[in-house]
Amino acid sequence: MYLFHANLLAVLAAAVIQWLLGWLWFGMLFNKQWKALVGVPEGAKPTNVGTVMGLIFVGNLILSFALVQMIVLTGWTTFSKGTFVGVVCGLGFVFPPLMAQHLSEKKPFKLFGINVMYWLFAMLISGGMLAVWH
Repeated sequence: MYLFHANLLAVLAAAVIQWLLGWLWFGMLFNKQWKALVGVPEGAKPTNVGTVMGLIFVGNLILSFALVQMIVLTGWTTFSKGTFVGVVCGLGFVFPPLMAQHLSEKKPFKLFGINVMYWLFAMLISGGMLAVWH
């Protein structure tokens, strides 16, 4: 099924990959550091987990759809060129607003690093996959 020259199955798969990477990144690799930096008390029970995870997935779908549109515009169909589009979009559209937000909210630089590196990796991987599969 295609919409705006995008394979919606590829968009769905990219969103799932981003979502799973987020679970690994924030739930396993950087869980304790991230929770400490955002001020989550140790042992605190999360609330509305299903709603939060669902909304995160919707965001992943939107990002994946926008990313595949950028890839379609380039006409590139190799994994390496797709990763390049993902990184350029991450550095151009994710890095600056996250940096501005972290600086304005006086958040620790380490939190910015954890957050922005997740998005850069997610967009790199998604971009490569979408370029091959779109």
